[in-house]
Amino acid sequence: MKELYELGEVPPRGAVPEKMYASVIRPERFGEPEQAFATEVVDTPRPDSGQVLVYMMAAGINYNNVWAALGAPLDVIAARQRHGATEDFHIGGSEGSGVVWAVGPGVESVSVGDHVVLSGCMWDETSADIRLGADPMTSKSQVAWGYEANYGSFGQFALVDDYQCHPKPPNLSWEDAAAFVLTGATAYRQLCGWPPNTVRPGDPVLVWGGAGGLGSMAIQIVSLLGGTPVAVVSSDDRARYCERLGARGTIDRRDYDHWGPLPRSEDGTAMARWTESVRAFGRAFWEVIGERRSPSLVLEHTGQDTIPTSMYLCDNAGMVVICGGTTGYLSDVDLRFLWMRQKRLQGSHFANLRQCREVVSLVGAGRLDPCLSWCEPFDGVGKAHQLMYNNEHPGGNMAVLVNASTTGGTSLD
Repeated sequence: MKELYELGEVPPRGAVPEKMYASVIRPERFGEPEQAFATEVVDTPRPDSGQVLVYMMAAGINYNNVWAALGAPLDVIAARQRHGATEDFHIGGSEGSGVVWAVGPGVESVSVGDHVVLSGCMWDETSADIRLGADPMTSKSQVAWGYEANYGSFGQFALVDDYQCHPKPPNLSWEDAAAFVLTGATAYRQLCGWPPNTVRPGDPVLVWGGAGGLGSMAIQIVSLLGGTPVAVVSSDDRARYCERLGARGTIDRRDYDHWGPLPRSEDGTAMARWTESVRAFGRAFWEVIGERRSPSLVLEHTGQDTIPTSMYLCDNAGMVVICGGTTGYLSDVDLRFLWMRQKRLQGSHFANLRQCREVVSLVGAGRLDPCLSWCEPFDGVGKAHQLMYNNEHPGGNMAVLVNASTTGGTSLD
C-alpha cells in the first residue's frame, strides 16, 4: 500500500493510507475564502470507538466555512486548541457523500463498503442531558462537524461518528447526494420541529433567501405540507428560480430600504420612515398570496438586517424561526409585537437523526429535489465559498467533487 493516493485513486478496500489530500485553512491564511483554502497533504485520521472513516466522493458547500475561512466571528482552530486539540489547521465541510472505509470499535450501524450521506452534527451520546431524554440537537455536547469539529468533508477521507451516516439514495449521483442534507434537514426542522407552530395546509410562509440552499429546500417542503411559500429574493433570475420550485410568488428586497437596526423610539421621523417601508413590504406579501393574511411562520437565517421585519410581519401567535445570521448576529426586536401579539421567536439548529432520515427518504423518493446547481472539481472549494461570501452563487445547493472524478459517476458506483 502506498503512503498517499491521488484524488480518485482507490486504495485497497479498507486499507487506510498514512497521508491524504485535504482543502485546509490555516490561521496565517485567514481572510476571503479564495485565499484561505489551499489543498495540502496531511495525516489521515484514524477512527476510534464509535467512529467511521469515510472515503469522500463529493462534499457540500455551506456558509459556516465562509466564517471558518474568515476566522470570524470565531477562530475555530483556536477554539479547538483551547479544549486540547493539537491540530493547527481546519478541514471544513459539514456534509457529503462517500463510502465507509474503516470503522472503529463498537460500530454496528454501518459496514465497510456502505454508500452513505453524512449529516453535520456530532454529540456525546453519554452526556447527562441526552441520557435524561434531551433531543441531541439541544445537548450541551453538540457541535457542528466540519466547523467546530475538525476532519470534515473537504478531505480525501473524513472522520465522523457512526450515527452521522445515512444510506445514500441509490438513484442519486455522488454530487447530488452530497449537498442536500444540511440545508434540507435544517429547513425541515424549522418548518416541522417546533409544535404547535408547524406548517399546516393553507398556511402562508415567508422564506428569506428563497433562492439559496436553505430557501430552495424550504420552498419545496412548505409546498409538500400544503402551505403557501413566499420567497424573498434579490434579482429577477432568483425570483424565477423560486417560482419554478413552487413559490407562490416573490418579494424583491431591493425595493425596500428599512434593513438593519430599528430606529430609536424617540426619533419619530426615522420611525415613521421605517414603518412606512415595512408596511409596504407587508402589502407586497398580501399581494402575492391574494389576501390580507400575515405569515404564520417566517423562516429566518439572515438575522441582523431582517429580524425587525420578520417580527413585525409575523401573524399573531405565529413564529419566526431562525437558524443563522448571515447579515450579523446582533438584532433588534420590538418587544411589544412579541408579547402583546404573542408571537414566538424560536432558535433552530440543524436537525436530529429522525429529521435527517426523513429528508433523505423524501429525496430518495423523488419528492424533494436536492437542487444542486453548481459542482466543480476539488480545487474549487475556495472558489465556491468566495461565491457564497460575495452573494454571487447560483440558486440552490453547491458541491465539489472529491474522489469522484467526473459528475455522475465513479469506479465505486
